[in-house]
Amino acid sequence: MFRRSWPWFSRLMSCLRPCASLPSGRLLCTAATKEGSAPDMAEVRNRLREIVGASTNWSDHRRAMSERASLSSELARSQSDLPARRMKDSLLEVHLPLGSQPQLREKYLTFHNSVRFGRILEDLDSLAVLISYSHTCNPALKRSPLSIVTALVDKIDMRQQVIYPDCDIKFTGHVTWVGKTSIEAKMHMTQYRNGAYSPVLDATFVMVARDPENKRAAFVNPLKPDGPEEEELFRQGEANKSRRVELSTSSLLKVAPTAEERNVVHALFLNTLDAKTVSFRGRVLPPDSVWMEDAKVKGLEICHPQERNIFNRIFGGFLMRKAYELAWANASAFGGCRPALVAVDDILFQKPVEIGSLLLLSSQVCYTQDNYIQVRVHSEVFEPLSRQHNTTNVFHFTFVSDRRVVDVVPRTYGEAMLYLDGKRHFNHTVAL
Repeated sequence: MFRRSWPWFSRLMSCLRPCASLPSGRLLCTAATKEGSAPDMAEVRNRLREIVGASTNWSDHRRAMSERASLSSELARSQSDLPARRMKDSLLEVHLPLGSQPQLREKYLTFHNSVRFGRILEDLDSLAVLISYSHTCNPALKRSPLSIVTALVDKIDMRQQVIYPDCDIKFTGHVTWVGKTSIEAKMHMTQYRNGAYSPVLDATFVMVARDPENKRAAFVNPLKPDGPEEEELFRQGEANKSRRVELSTSSLLKVAPTAEERNVVHALFLNTLDAKTVSFRGRVLPPDSVWMEDAKVKGLEICHPQERNIFNRIFGGFLMRKAYELAWANASAFGGCRPALVAVDDILFQKPVEIGSLLLLSSQVCYTQDNYIQVRVHSEVFEPLSRQHNTTNVFHFTFVSDRRVVDVVPRTYGEAMLYLDGKRHFNHTVAL
């Protein structure tokens, strides 16, 4: 552990060391331990608390967060006032010692003796925040005036379906693209097995910087690519931003389906008409099919202080874990199997979730193809006094079964739009 009298930046940068497994000049952040090993996830979360001055005690935490308003004067007035950073400045490596520390396994273990992927989502979220703070760190400040939060999980691609519960895991990641107030962080997860680390997943998160009270946007340090490899990563970040803008403008909540998609919806409708009646109202379920309205699973979470993040709101990783577990349960019930995750796509964080909220989660199987199951989870906060519902998150998960699954069929126009939206996400993650 670091001495608490040091500024957070000094604690972070004092533990940088070269890594022989990376190209020359690359650095890794490791915990300042006698063994010189890389930090684990507990250390990552401890560092985040130190960076913003948060406390593990509930009452002290609330007081510390109220004092952060005074840090607004330390924010940059423009991005040009901040020094440019390189990708290696934010490069971090974190270990999850499931193999070497058996006492840690129970937290990550499923009843099928595999790793809880929802816990992995929590760890990725924490690491993405620390990577972003590593990029924006100012050695002259004791605490960071920035509130960096997750805006979007752009994509998580699974490289292998099995995560072993008794083998060490390693996370690496760094900033790959920066806007004026947003940061893209790419992370990779590998697992040690048979004498070597093999890839498990690749993840891309988009973070946004806010003022100390998390009320308005704040500028972040520009990124200066160094060499062809980093320039290509930066170009990919620009392309990802353009793709997200294009997807937003073509959303089915804003514009009509394409001509091809309209034909798909009409074909689905015609396939459900009762041939015995000459009527548009006579609807029958085709063979080997399930009505979309019968492919739902819902859940409720009461948001307690235990699940708070360093900014006194509900931890985004907790929301992702709960959404994933509900989606997995729905896919399992729908397919009659133990589905494997293929990809996580386009998780949008629209509003923060306050402590004490009633969080309603609704999962919907919205598209199927062969042995693939596309699940959408809608998250909203219910205010009992006002009786209002406010959407906070939308999650998209792609699962694969070991057998062909039945088709899911929309009955209403709204369900048809969910079907098309699910088809779009499936095409983006699997088919293309």
